Amino acid sequence: MIKADLVTGFLGAGKTTFLKKYAEYFLSRNVRTGLLINDHGAVNVDVMLLAELEKMGCILESVAGACDRDCHMRRFKTKLIALAMCGCQRVIIEPSGLFDTDEFFDSLREDPLDRMYEPGSVLTVADAALSLGDDLSELSEYMLGSQCAHAGRIILSKTQLYPAQTAENTVSLIRCALSSIGAGNEIDDIIVSKSWDSFTDDDMKDFAECGCRKNSFVKKFRDTRGFSSLYFMNTGISPDEAEKTAKQLLENMDAGRIFRVKGFARQDNKWFELNAAKGAVSLTPADNGQEIIIVIGEDLNKEKIQGFFGGVVNA
Repeated sequence: MIKADLVTGFLGAGKTTFLKKYAEYFLSRNVRTGLLINDHGAVNVDVMLLAELEKMGCILESVAGACDRDCHMRRFKTKLIALAMCGCQRVIIEPSGLFDTDEFFDSLREDPLDRMYEPGSVLTVADAALSLGDDLSELSEYMLGSQCAHAGRIILSKTQLYPAQTAENTVSLIRCALSSIGAGNEIDDIIVSKSWDSFTDDDMKDFAECGCRKNSFVKKFRDTRGFSSLYFMNTGISPDEAEKTAKQLLENMDAGRIFRVKGFARQDNKWFELNAAKGAVSLTPADNGQEIIIVIGEDLNKEKIQGFFGGVVNA
């Protein structure tokens, strides 16, 4: 049976960065590794961000989220079957930050996936500075709690950037989110709070073997329509302008609750990757890209956000 791991977490938490490290751990041990990116946006930027893993031998598949749920789930299952047929020994699934974790378990119980896969580790990534933001909406609190409910490990990101108390406050926030959905909130033994640069092979081995928790919780929401994404193509803005615009958007409450701005910009035939969330905005060189910026958040104001960009916007 192929072990399928789920790397989940709230929007902008740093799942893609963690995923690179986690996949590289298996690849360095000659484990035939598959990666399924299940993105919320209609254009799957994370696939481009992870393209370098393909050069290391990782088999990369993706499902973009621009279709109804039933269609999306059919594509999701088809991709898992394809990865199994490619001879993968380990498959890592990185869903959108809006993914319902129960869908992961439900899919693996269905024929023919139940004869190919078994659940591996559920790893939830949470921004250590989550507690510094505005109060979470009821929907956001629900999403945070539901993604932590089954986690074998909750891995805090960016801990090196903030005082230890900030991370402790975030852990308290996670406990509250779990309590709000009726899930167990005793999580001290599954919290990982350290700089990711100091991760060792033992840490990665622990992530690979920690499994998941059997937990139940109250489903407050059946969909996540309060969340949405906008993508801007052919904007023509420079990398510096893209970084500046991302910072402005994250600070502009009139534009909605923006959790993530990601994409690419080009200058002098060189690509740069933009990855922005509250408290952390990065612009780094990339081997390739596509001229697109994606804004993801809750109750987005399309008109106000469009005012920050030229080019074409799609919802």
